Amino acid sequence: MKQPQKHNSQQRQSKEFTYHVDSDCQLLDFLIATLKDKSRTTVKSYLSHRQVAVNDMPTTQFNTPLHRGDRITINFSKGYKIFRHRRLRIIFEDEYLIVIDKGYGLLSMATKNEKTETAYRIISDYVKTNDPEGHIFIVHRLDRDTSGVMIFAKRQRIQELLQRNWNDAVIERKYMAVVEGSLDPEAGEVKSYLKENAALQVYSTQNPEEGQLAITGYKTLKSNGRFSLVEVQLETGRKNQIRVHMHDLGHPIIGDRKYGSNCNPIGRVALHAASLRFKHPITGQMLHFESNIPEKFEYIVQ
Repeated sequence: MKQPQKHNSQQRQSKEFTYHVDSDCQLLDFLIATLKDKSRTTVKSYLSHRQVAVNDMPTTQFNTPLHRGDRITINFSKGYKIFRHRRLRIIFEDEYLIVIDKGYGLLSMATKNEKTETAYRIISDYVKTNDPEGHIFIVHRLDRDTSGVMIFAKRQRIQELLQRNWNDAVIERKYMAVVEGSLDPEAGEVKSYLKENAALQVYSTQNPEEGQLAITGYKTLKSNGRFSLVEVQLETGRKNQIRVHMHDLGHPIIGDRKYGSNCNPIGRVALHAASLRFKHPITGQMLHFESNIPEKFEYIVQ
C-alpha cells in the first residue's frame, strides 16, 4: 500500500483532518499507515468512538474497503453524531444510498395535506446537516400505514439506476402481514392485473389490457383461526398490491378498512416490509436488510 498523503493539509476544524487514499486497502491498514505516531490501540479507539468517516460517512468498521481517491476524515477530538429519530432509524448508509426502517403512520413523502413530517423530509434534513448541498431521492415508497425497510438514493443518477433496473437489482422483497381468518391453502400465489379507479381505490382485473400485472406469493407462518401471520413475497411492486391481493383471497389485512377489514385489534394496518435483498447499483455488492416483525403481529396470532 502506497503511503497516503494528507489532502492539501485540509483542516475543517481545529481537530478534524481529511486524507486521500492512493491505493486499494482496508480502513484499519490505511489508518495505521497514516497515523504513524499513534499506537494501534489509539487508532482502533478512533474507529470505535465514531471519529472516522469514509467519504463523509462515519463508520466503526475496521475492514471497510477503500479505493483510490476515497476521502478519509478523522476527528481527533470527538465522535460524529449518531442519527436518532422517534419515527425512523437508519439501517445503512454509504456515499450513494441510505436504507431506513420507517415507522408505522409516517408518510414516505409529502402530500397536499402533509409537507413536513415525512420520511423524505427527516432524511433530507439529516443529510443537509453534514452537507448543505446534499440531496436525497426516493427509490420506492411505502404506504403511510406500512412500516419497514425503505431505500433513498443520494444522487439522482443512483435513483434512476435502481428504478430502471429494479426487477434485476432486487432479489427479494419480503413482507409480514396479519390477515383475518385462516388461508386455505396455507401457501400459494395470487396473480391479477391491478387498476386504480377515480376514487384512488386499486382493484384486480383479469384483463391484461386494463391493468398492470401483479404477482404475490404468500405462506402462512402461524394461525389461531381468527387471525393468521403471513409471509408475503413480491414478484412485482404495484401500488397497494399486497392489500388488494389479500382482499381478493377473502382474508383482508387487519386494520385495513380500505380493503375490506372489519376489525382493528392492534390499532394499525398489520403490514410490515420485513426484508429487502438487492444488488448495490455501484459496487455490485449484494446487500440484505431486515426489520424485526412488530411484537403486536406475533401476539395477536397466539
